Amino acid sequence: KLSIMWRQAALEIFPEAGLREPVRASELAEAERRLRRTLPTELKQLLLESNGVIGQTSVDTVWPVDQIVERNLLFWSDESFAQLYMSFDALLFFGDNGGGDQFAFVQKPHRPDVFVWEHESDSRRWVANNLRDYLGRSLRVGGDDWYQL
Repeated sequence: KLSIMWRQAALEIFPEAGLREPVRASELAEAERRLRRTLPTELKQLLLESNGVIGQTSVDTVWPVDQIVERNLLFWSDESFAQLYMSFDALLFFGDNGGGDQFAFVQKPHRPDVFVWEHESDSRRWVANNLRDYLGRSLRVGGDDWYQL
């Protein structure tokens, strides 16, 4: 199967997309060690091309690897979150809409689908088939609420 050229894919959808220097494989290994989880293959491939993707209105459509680690460790361990929200253990967050809603892969069971966690209602809802579909939907012109029903 052909590997996706992530930088090219992002720029085809949104020519002004912000791309960063790629991460090193050693940084990904360290991230997985700290998370005690394997990152989805597509996400690793994207990060090896660009450490995150900046979309419309400077939103972190895909976070840099350090932010992926820090945010997930916080979501999985924060006591106040545990009292306010259902468990986040099955989710691996990797991006947001700039307004508090976060995007995640489901890891239990492993699925390529992307879900949104809406922070005001604690709802978790399917929004894309996989990372490429997510980029296609989230980077298109039309605002940061593209996933709203």
